[in-house]
Amino acid sequence: MTHFAGDLNVDHRLTCQAVLTACRPLPDSPAREILSFEVPSSTEWQTADAYVPFVPRQFVSLTARHVAAKVAAMEAYASERRPFPHPRSREAVRALARWRGATAGVAFAEAFSVVRRIV
Repeated sequence: MTHFAGDLNVDHRLTCQAVLTACRPLPDSPAREILSFEVPSSTEWQTADAYVPFVPRQFVSLTARHVAAKVAAMEAYASERRPFPHPRSREAVRALARWRGATAGVAFAEAFSVVRRIV
């Protein structure tokens, strides 16, 4: 699992490139699946003409407790949090989980883009 290759943040893009480099599809590679995740205010803030948009193809259902844990984890990043309507606000983190859930037919979800899956 890695950052989305099209994120606005350069360090996110470089992390994705490092993961893809480390997980080259060689015959003996243990990496059978690579997923990328979205980061609020990085993934959706990239210009549309600069990359392929994040299109989730895999969803993991979350409970209200998971969402509360995500919001609590965000609290640890005081320098990254912002007041609503910023995407990294408590309300927006909850709203994204609800939106991704609604698109998958569940109450809450985390969305991922499938980079590679070998079955």
